[in-house]
Amino acid sequence: MQKTVAVNESGYRIGEDHPNARYTNGDVEMVLRLRDEGKGYGTIAKLVDMPKSTVRDICRSLRRCQCIANYKTVRVSLAEGD
Repeated sequence: MQKTVAVNESGYRIGEDHPNARYTNGDVEMVLRLRDEGKGYGTIAKLVDMPKSTVRDICRSLRRCQCIANYKTVRVSLAEGD
């Protein structure tokens, strides 16, 4: 089975397509949207069920701060594709 994934300028998977990703791109967008609305890290963490430190790092661009440079097609196993 093949899948198209987002990669950075070095060709590495990023965002929810990274094999170690714990949160979807939608989760990260929700964190940023809630922060723009003025909500605090603790409140956001409770709303999205995420550690407060992860929320802080996303908001400070310490996590998930890479831009999509390209897409590539990769082969995925059945376990990874689920």
